[in-house]
Amino acid sequence: MEIHLDGERLEVPEGTRLGDLLPDRDPRCSVAVIRPAEVEAAATRHVRFVTTAGDIVVEIGGKQTAVPLDWPDLVERLRLHWADRYAAAFGPFPSEIQPLRALHRYERGDVILGCGGYDPNRSYLIFSRMRHTADYGAPADGGVVGKVVTGQGLIDRWSAGDRILGIERLLARADRYRGITTTDGAFPLEEGMRIESYVVAGVQGYAEDRVDTQAAWSAEHFLLSVQDGHFVVGRSSSTHIRDERLVQTRVPLELSAPRLEGTVTVRTSGRSAGAVYIYTQGVSASPAHTVVGRVLHGIELVRLAEENDVLCIRAEPQRFDLIGLSVMEARRVAEMRGIRFTADETADERVVVEQNPATTLEVLAAGAVSVSTLPLGQVIGIRLDDERAPRTTAIFREVSGLKHHSVGKVPFIFRFEDVLLFKPRIPKGVGIIPENVPEGEVPAYTLAMTNDSRKGAGMVGVRTTSSSEFGPTAEPLTGTNIIGAVVDVEKLEGLEEGTTVYVRDVKR
Repeated sequence: MEIHLDGERLEVPEGTRLGDLLPDRDPRCSVAVIRPAEVEAAATRHVRFVTTAGDIVVEIGGKQTAVPLDWPDLVERLRLHWADRYAAAFGPFPSEIQPLRALHRYERGDVILGCGGYDPNRSYLIFSRMRHTADYGAPADGGVVGKVVTGQGLIDRWSAGDRILGIERLLARADRYRGITTTDGAFPLEEGMRIESYVVAGVQGYAEDRVDTQAAWSAEHFLLSVQDGHFVVGRSSSTHIRDERLVQTRVPLELSAPRLEGTVTVRTSGRSAGAVYIYTQGVSASPAHTVVGRVLHGIELVRLAEENDVLCIRAEPQRFDLIGLSVMEARRVAEMRGIRFTADETADERVVVEQNPATTLEVLAAGAVSVSTLPLGQVIGIRLDDERAPRTTAIFREVSGLKHHSVGKVPFIFRFEDVLLFKPRIPKGVGIIPENVPEGEVPAYTLAMTNDSRKGAGMVGVRTTSSSEFGPTAEPLTGTNIIGAVVDVEKLEGLEEGTTVYVRDVKR
């Protein structure tokens, strides 16, 4: 039988099953199995411009454009003719516009059809680099024929010698196929089936020859969400699938753009803030979504995914995070990825607690990273009880940084007899409802957070002796949420008030 596995044509024996084809696959991950079918394609308003510096996507305006995008000889004429801080112009070429001597106001990303010397035979495609006012020999309406929706950072980098290599109108595909997702290794394969077993997503701003850091922080959130190699489908709709594991994480809005098929975004506001979306159908831009990447492989698997499916996913590039590693391990990781490494101390037994630059894209753009370290003896091991106190431990992970790295930090503010108190910064509006409230005696070295029933809500504490009257934060038991326990108890003795204490979650 002929089978297509992740784009590769294979000849397999009759009776082959899915598990035979993918013997090493992650059994948790769903695989798309697609039987042969017809495919319909319809033109969209999105046009890809392939340039010597990279690709951009332009959404063509509602009116019929005078730019002959399908003219075979047009591309040969689209060389960078001039560029300044305001705009970059490709051409010249003939058009049928009727220029008007007038100033017009343009926004960043506008694509303008204008002409030189008010001569339509010397027309140009002009890409606006910033908001400005100019007379480009455009028609009365200003000549804006489209808007750059993907790759805006590219228009700032065009320079002498750059040219447009190709123009293609993007198609929306309507596949009339019979496809399913399955985790069943015994699933029987048939002639002509297509199998997609994983998703590859390119991170916004990353290319092998250059890195744009415009979306560095929101892209870092996406890299964190798929760091374990999985996309867990919490919701599947007609336009997208959504991974909700990092909901209620603050993410900045860095790049709002139309969400084309295959676009990856992170929601930046609302109840689902922090959720990661992959779009299966194009929708307009939203001020509540920041674009963080696009699917490079596996869009059929994304289309077919259903709620509770787990998809194997790989991000390009992989996340660069040294926090929590020993100096020796951190140096090795940096060398493997071609990054110049500098540490404040070089002893191998020290642990990385800070990294600069902080995000993957910034590190790759700089080609260098510096780290701050502490002796392992100063990093306190704790064990968080996510099963019994999932909401409170989630809050602690967020405010301490353990949600983002394997080492977090909390301010140590006070020691009184057998009680040590820590005061992480809890954002306004975060509710700490009673959860895992103790009954009876609380063992020594139990870690707890004061809940909203007390004025000191958000205080974290540990008591070095057991108590049946007060919790680890010296509050009554009803005001105490137990979130775990301190493992490295001997390291509590030397803590000094007013210092930052570094902690790491010791897995069972």
